[in-house]
Amino acid sequence: MSSNTHHLRNGTAKTTQPRKAITLETMNQHLRKADYAVRGRLAIRAEELREKLKEQNHNLPFVEVVNANIGNPQAMDQRPITFFRQVLALVQYPDLLESEAATTIFPADARERASVLLREIGSVGAYSQSQGVPYIRQSIADFIAQRDGFAADPNDIYLAGGASSAVTSLMTTICNGPQTAVMIPVPQYPLYSASLTIENATAVPYLLDESTCWGTDTAYIASVIRQTIASGVNLKAIVVINPCNPTGSCLTASEIKDIISLAAEHCFMVIADEVYQTNIYEGEFFSFKRMLRELQRDFPGKYDSVELASLHSTSKGMVGECGQRGGYMELIGVDPEVREELYKLVSISLCPVVTGQVLTELMVNPPKEGDESYPLYKQEYDTIYTRLRERALTLFEAFKEMEGVTCQQPKGAMYLFPTITLPPNAIKEAQRRNEEPDEFYCMQLLESTGVCVVPGSGFGQKDGTFHFRTTFLAPGKEYVDRMLQFHKEFLKKFS
Repeated sequence: MSSNTHHLRNGTAKTTQPRKAITLETMNQHLRKADYAVRGRLAIRAEELREKLKEQNHNLPFVEVVNANIGNPQAMDQRPITFFRQVLALVQYPDLLESEAATTIFPADARERASVLLREIGSVGAYSQSQGVPYIRQSIADFIAQRDGFAADPNDIYLAGGASSAVTSLMTTICNGPQTAVMIPVPQYPLYSASLTIENATAVPYLLDESTCWGTDTAYIASVIRQTIASGVNLKAIVVINPCNPTGSCLTASEIKDIISLAAEHCFMVIADEVYQTNIYEGEFFSFKRMLRELQRDFPGKYDSVELASLHSTSKGMVGECGQRGGYMELIGVDPEVREELYKLVSISLCPVVTGQVLTELMVNPPKEGDESYPLYKQEYDTIYTRLRERALTLFEAFKEMEGVTCQQPKGAMYLFPTITLPPNAIKEAQRRNEEPDEFYCMQLLESTGVCVVPGSGFGQKDGTFHFRTTFLAPGKEYVDRMLQFHKEFLKKFS
C-alpha cells in the first residue's frame, strides 16, 4: 500500500496528500512576499474572462477582453518591422541565403546584414560570449556614441534577455541583505520592488510630484537621502525610470543632472531605466549617460567616480518585440572587481538569447537612408509612432470627460496614470471586500467592460490618492467608450 494511504478504524482507506519537500512554509519566503501587480489578480481574471468568451452561451456584457495592463505592443495590432524579421529569418535558416528565391524574397541589405551577423556570430544556435557577441556590443557602442555625442566602450556593454534580466542581475550583484537600501520612485514599475524583496534588500520610496507632471524635486529627494543614511542602512543606488513607467512623464536635462549630482555627493549608483527612450511624444529625450559626460566635461574631477547603469530594450519603442527578449545594460564607473563578479553571475546563465542579441543589433543599427529597405522601414516606424501618439491623446481626452478623474498629458512611454476620486461608498465596499479601493474599481471595470488595467496601489502612490495605469496600445475607440460608460454607472451606483 502506498505511503499516502492509511486505514481508518472501520477498515476503509483514506487517501492523504503526499509529503512535499517544498511547501509554502519551507520555500523562499522573500519570493512569497514579492508582488508584481502587472500580471497579478486582475490579469489572471482577464484570462479567465477571455476563456469564458469562447463559450457559446456566455452572458458577459462585452465581446472582447482588452489587456491594457501591460505594454505588449504586438499582442495588440502593432506589426513587426519587416527588415528586422527578414534578417531574423535568414540568421535562423541560413540556407535561405543560398536559395534561388532569396533575391526575390529578401532585399539586398537584409541579405547583407544577415551574412555579416552570421559571419560574426556563427550559428545563432550556439552559445555566445556571456557578455554578448563582440560585434553586437560594438554596434551598441556606436549607437550610444551617435545618440549622446560622447564615445562609448563595447566592453561596458552587457547584452541581456530584455532589460528585466539586466535589472535582476544588477540587483543580485549590488544587494547584500536588509542593510542594503535602493531608492525607487513612487509610482514605480513593480519589477524593482519585487526584485528588492526577493533579494531581501530595503526599498526606499521617493515620491514623484504629480502637480509638476510627475517630476522630481531635488530638495525633497535630498531629504530622503539624508533620512535614509541617518537610519543606518547602506544606500547603494537610486532607480530612475525615464520616460516613466507608469506615469508617461519625461525628465528634463536639469532634473537628470541634479540626480547625478546627488549621486556624486552621497556616493551611490544611478540605475537609469531608459527602455522607452524613443517613445517621446512631447519634448526631447536626454540620456543619463549624456548628462553625466557633460557634467564630467564641465566640472573636471567632480563627477569622475559616479557609477551609472543604463538600460535599453527591444520590447518597447517602435520595435515592440517583447517576446524576443533582447536588451542591454551599459555600465559606467563601476569598480572593475565588481564587474568581474557581475560577469561571473551572467556567465552562470551562459549567455543571453542570441536571436535577441541579433534583434538588439537591428534596433540600434536599422536601415539608413539610401539602403534598399529604408523607405519601408521609415514608413513602418513612422506609422507605429503616429498611431501610438494618436491613441495616447485619444485616451487622454477621454479621461478629461470622466467626472473625478484627472490625468497628466502623455509625454512619453506607453501609459497613462490618471487619478480617480472614488465615492465614499465605493471605498467602504472595497474595505468590506478586503480590497484596495482602486483595485476594487479596476476589477469592476474589468467585469463590466472586459478592459484590464492595473490599480495604482500596484505601483505605489501617495497616501490618500487612487490611480490606475493603462496602456494606450489597443486600437479603436470602442473600448474607450465602454470605459466612459462604466465610470458614469460606477459613480451613480456608489454615490
